[in-house]
Amino acid sequence: MTKVSLARRRPLSLNSRVMLFVAIAISLSLLMIGHLVQKEVERHFAEQDADELVVITRAVEKALQTAKDQGLAPEDALARAVSGHHGVYFQVWDDAGRLVYSSVDTGSLPQANTYAPVARIQVDNLYTWQSDGKTYRGTATHTRIAGQDYRIVAAIDMDFHIHFLENFRRSLWMIMVAAGAITLLAAWYGVHQGHAPIRTLSESMGNVQADRLHVRLDPDTVPGELKTLVDSFNHMIGRLEDSFVRLSHFSADIAHELRTPLTNLITQTQVGLGKSRSLEEYRELLYSNLEEQERLTKMVNNMLWLAQSEHGLLKPVWDPLDLACEVRELFDFFEALAEEKHIELVLEGKAPIIQGDRAMLRRALSNLLSNALRHAPAGASVLIRLDSSGEGRALLSVQNPGPEIPAEHLPRIFDRFYRIDPSRQRQSEGAGLGLAIVKSIVEAHEGNIEVISERGVTRFTINLPRAADAEVTVMGESDESTDHR
Repeated sequence: MTKVSLARRRPLSLNSRVMLFVAIAISLSLLMIGHLVQKEVERHFAEQDADELVVITRAVEKALQTAKDQGLAPEDALARAVSGHHGVYFQVWDDAGRLVYSSVDTGSLPQANTYAPVARIQVDNLYTWQSDGKTYRGTATHTRIAGQDYRIVAAIDMDFHIHFLENFRRSLWMIMVAAGAITLLAAWYGVHQGHAPIRTLSESMGNVQADRLHVRLDPDTVPGELKTLVDSFNHMIGRLEDSFVRLSHFSADIAHELRTPLTNLITQTQVGLGKSRSLEEYRELLYSNLEEQERLTKMVNNMLWLAQSEHGLLKPVWDPLDLACEVRELFDFFEALAEEKHIELVLEGKAPIIQGDRAMLRRALSNLLSNALRHAPAGASVLIRLDSSGEGRALLSVQNPGPEIPAEHLPRIFDRFYRIDPSRQRQSEGAGLGLAIVKSIVEAHEGNIEVISERGVTRFTINLPRAADAEVTVMGESDESTDHR
């Protein structure tokens, strides 16, 4: 058994392929969503801190302005500047770099010249630093009060935010993992259910055995994606059924055809061995056996030729051929048989030069001509007419009067071992392979053959492609010539 390899190694199953793609898509989506959510929360806290730092800075500026206006010490005014705010710290430095006031240990906040002052407090220009195990977010601004320049460093303790973000991040990724697992499980179930029609279809295909080749799958009962597959399967089963039927008939025909000559050989040999006979009687027995053996040999050779032809083992030898010349030479061969039966052989018309195998085409024409001579009545004429079609193809028809072929037999007349009347077993009628050989030869030449039987006339017509760039050959001296034998 020959297996058609679709890949060098065993491919992943459909479930695995789909689930792998879904898992990658879901993982990337959840990672992106988690990252965006986390960044958005962090930015939200940063915006809150920026707003808080704006409030602190303005409160400090207001306290400095109040101290100048009321002649108070800056330290007293600044000590009450941010009352009610928890976790916020600030320092005020003068233009000489002296610390004016600090709400926290000076080591917790950066020195005045550590960070450049900003003109406007925004999320993008906040600074983050660590001190004494704590994390701060702050900024530095410059202000001028009553001709005095001050630098204000304000900061917010981020420990609460960090603790919240750590818990939020942990919860968020736990939720994402759970959501991903549930989604993958649902996707697996969906894919499994989605492949149910394929499993049902596979089971239906597996139920088709050699004795059930007539079974066809209904394409209307499967999803649209599988309709083409079902149609292809039905088409394949149809071809298998036809081949199986033909093989069964072929085997039966072979057995039937071989049985008669073998039976004759056995019977004649048994009779010859039944008693002593003269030399002349033994000679007649051997001649009779030889005829049966020649018949068997011809049948086997024809069967072998057909088998080779069907498998493309016989390649035509392409030569330019004049059909008129080929027919005339066949007339010379069949002239004696035609005269014996008082049948006239007639050739009419003209045809283009073709490319073909001379031996194969002569065999096909010989089979048609011998078939016509066999069925034409005495005193009749067998007509071979040459012509060309509208597309420039060569046409050759073999026509003979005689009994009509019933219409129901015409579609199968080119089948191997097929006989219109199975009861007729005369040796002269052959084994029923002649027309099958004719069709095989014509198709090997990229042509076709048709048969028409009506009004007491049977006509076989062969359609062959003309040779490329060949001129039309005219038989005889005029456009229409006739050859009678």
